[in-house]
Amino acid sequence: MITETTRELINKIASGSYSEQELAEFLSAIKSMNKADFMEAYDLICEEVSKYPKEAMSPSFIGQLEQRLDALEADDDYLFRKTETQRIQSPNRRWWRYAAAAAVLILVGGGAYLVFNRPAKPLAQTHEQQSQNDVAPGGNKAVLTLSNGSQIILDSAHKGQLAIQGSTRVVKTDSGKLAYDAAGVRPAEITYNTLSTPRGGQYQLLLPDGTRVWLNAASSIRYPVAFAGNSREVEITGEAYFEVKHISNSHFRVKVRNETVEDIGTAFNINGYADEPEIKTTLVEGAVKMRDVELRAGDQAAINNEGMMEVLHDADIVEAVAWKNGQFKFDKAGIEVVMRQISRWYDVEVSYPEGPPKDLYWGAISRNVSLAGVFKILQASGAHFTITGRKVTVLP
Repeated sequence: MITETTRELINKIASGSYSEQELAEFLSAIKSMNKADFMEAYDLICEEVSKYPKEAMSPSFIGQLEQRLDALEADDDYLFRKTETQRIQSPNRRWWRYAAAAAVLILVGGGAYLVFNRPAKPLAQTHEQQSQNDVAPGGNKAVLTLSNGSQIILDSAHKGQLAIQGSTRVVKTDSGKLAYDAAGVRPAEITYNTLSTPRGGQYQLLLPDGTRVWLNAASSIRYPVAFAGNSREVEITGEAYFEVKHISNSHFRVKVRNETVEDIGTAFNINGYADEPEIKTTLVEGAVKMRDVELRAGDQAAINNEGMMEVLHDADIVEAVAWKNGQFKFDKAGIEVVMRQISRWYDVEVSYPEGPPKDLYWGAISRNVSLAGVFKILQASGAHFTITGRKVTVLP
């Protein structure tokens, strides 16, 4: 495990706020790191660099990083893994040099990185061809449905008060979030609003109890405009991240499809898209209950379409909440997993006329780049795509 000092150095180097002594200290450190620590540091570098302009990166640093990656090529037993049990096997060890070089180039030039399980191949399309058929990334778009059925398109709505629901003011904040200002009066009857995002949209919501919600693309949340009694319950479709406001003797419950997640004061992510094979609940902090099983921070509960639940301890939290932090992140994901996320965010249809390729993908890409930019990164692995309007064809 890398030290906190190393983490601070990585942040300084990525942001360009380092001294020559600090750079030298870090370059010396990576030479003596074991493989696992080096790859942990490499992961962190890739995450940090996307936050800053590419010019902040030191050419000397990039050169040293490439040398360290090249040195690992000679090791038959080590192929871009996080732990001894997380390997991407390849029949051809030479993919390492090409993947490493591609990863560093992408890291410097685009603030994104991706590692693949086979050698890079020529791009299926030229960059000019991609640009002509490009699709912009998604953004803050949502529709609010009030209790009487009327709708407000939030991305074009004015800031300030949008509506009155009972004794609760509905407000679009200066930062563009949707918020509820309850008067503290117990409502005579419970009324509900629904916030829905389209494909290519996301939105943030502050519930009347102070709970914060991030809603991913093609998702919705139905909630009361004021909570009453000792139970707070909302219902979602798609994916949402919650930071629940703790209130004594008032548990927070989230219904998704036919399951219920009961919060005990925590932060968690729920992925319940209908086209995903599982409902996944990932704990960032605190605790929740599912089917009377208590989950703790770092746990992930997955319920498949047959209703079987499996709990994974020490889950990849960064991957689970990457969308909230403006990234796609994959860990040995098949092309269909990758493309489901891409199709929702860019609002495109995806087809596989000759079946989905069998390659696995590991890495991260910013959700702020255009679709052509995402495909340029993916194509470095040998994946081939065509874009026609909003239809994407995945080729072998």
